[in-house]
Amino acid sequence: MNKLNQILKEVEKGNLTAELAARLLKPTEELGYASLDIQREERTGFPEVIFGEGKTADQILGIFLKLMEHHQKVLATRVDKEKATYVLGKLNELHNKETFDYKEEARTLYWIARDYTNEKKTGYIAVVCAGTSDLPIAEEAAITAELMGNKVERVYDIGVAGLHRLLNKTEIIEGADVIVVVAGMEGALASVVGGLVSKPVIAVPTSVGYGASLNGIAALLAMLSSCASGVTVVNIDNGFGAGYFAATVTNTIDRVVKDRRGRNV
Repeated sequence: MNKLNQILKEVEKGNLTAELAARLLKPTEELGYASLDIQREERTGFPEVIFGEGKTADQILGIFLKLMEHHQKVLATRVDKEKATYVLGKLNELHNKETFDYKEEARTLYWIARDYTNEKKTGYIAVVCAGTSDLPIAEEAAITAELMGNKVERVYDIGVAGLHRLLNKTEIIEGADVIVVVAGMEGALASVVGGLVSKPVIAVPTSVGYGASLNGIAALLAMLSSCASGVTVVNIDNGFGAGYFAATVTNTIDRVVKDRRGRNV
């Protein structure tokens, strides 16, 4: 409603044409192969994210460019190196004054406008990873949370096979507002962390493991059956979903803190 009122006031003042106002209020942009939800940031706080897997490089590029017209951040996940190389080349040709980043391990391609001011939250999210093989999913979660305005502390390779490694890091894990735990194999790390901390734990099962792990099904079922309270679970290999959910929790915390400060003033 705030955006609607602002646009209508600009039309009333003569600073904005009715045609441009209608375009600004249009909820979608149609590309033929994609219908983009350009008002998602207004509703949820973050723009629509591109899922790159299954899309051609040209489709990713087209969506990326269109989202850049409406937002100051664009994120694409599951973009392999070949597609990323092509898309980055085109983006740099068209917007050579902007900076685009690609993280091969996490398969994330993203852009933040040069004039964007990012207000980091006071706390942080801990992304905890069982083994090195789980790093791509952990990094997807960490980068997503960072792009949504969070400080992220990475605590990697502390699986339960060497429990002393986890115990040496409990202080930094407990200090987080939200904890993302990424693990494959039997997925036990989420239960162990959930039993040690007082913060919400988001468990991410990965498809890492030998035959009986069934490409992450064993870890998924173990996490869903966790005896530790306060553990919630996302889909197999869904680092993006975990990072996004963790950020929505910190957004809520940040909003409550600011409201209380405002009332005190």
